[in-house]
Amino acid sequence: MFRVVGVVGAGTMGQSIAEMLAVKGLDVHLVEKTPEKLQQAMDMLEASLDRQLERWAITSAEKKLTLNRIHLETSLQHLAQCQLVIETIDEDLDSKKDIIRQLDSILENDAIIASNTSTLSLTELASAAKSPDRVIGMHFVYPALRVDVVEIVLGLQTSDLTYKRTKNFIEKEIFKQGIMVFESPGFVTTRLICLMINEALHIIEEGVASPEDIDVAIKLGYQFEHGPLEMADRFGLDSVWAALDRMFREFGEIKYRPSIILKKKVRAGQLGVKSGIGFFKYNKDGERI
Repeated sequence: MFRVVGVVGAGTMGQSIAEMLAVKGLDVHLVEKTPEKLQQAMDMLEASLDRQLERWAITSAEKKLTLNRIHLETSLQHLAQCQLVIETIDEDLDSKKDIIRQLDSILENDAIIASNTSTLSLTELASAAKSPDRVIGMHFVYPALRVDVVEIVLGLQTSDLTYKRTKNFIEKEIFKQGIMVFESPGFVTTRLICLMINEALHIIEEGVASPEDIDVAIKLGYQFEHGPLEMADRFGLDSVWAALDRMFREFGEIKYRPSIILKKKVRAGQLGVKSGIGFFKYNKDGERI
């Protein structure tokens, strides 16, 4: 069993994964470059728990226990005793390879290194490690606490033991459904949802419907919690663009080419929840205004 888990990167996804792990009773070491970014992440985590408290989903004692299980670190060296580390930094190949290279030299030989990448090659990421057999993809869908599926992505050299231990962790320790995915840009979840988001953007371009009405149609018609455009805002429009662009370059198919509206929004700094405005407006707690 894994009782001490590291999370590298305290952005939106890193916060979400750290919160989920702590709620499940695990000790979490959350790593970010600066104390300021770590404090910002903790403020967001506390706000998330406060919203659950307001809905009576948790008690004050449970909130306190969850926060006490999250330990803030500014150095990867503090992860030496972790049995599993999940990196969730930005989708940059060289940066992720550098993190994996460092983790490979810091962690015990039987520790697992997992990447939350959604579009990058797991085999290429694992090549940075001297022990690529212990590198695996563990792709969570935001918000990690509420979404019960995790894509377990196998690189060319990922060992059967690493896969079995990862699947056991996902299903027996954090109680989610793990699905095995072989390496392919976007895997299953990112590939399908980004295509839907991109098609919604084409519908706007063609003047068929407004962003509000597109989201209402999908939410009510197919029982989605959020429509495709609000989902894009919550993923981060820059992240959606990066995912589509990488799949476009990897597959060479026109359907993955990012919409011009998406590019304009990103270039204007309208990134969604993280900037307070995307296709819709949001307050500092990430709630839609």
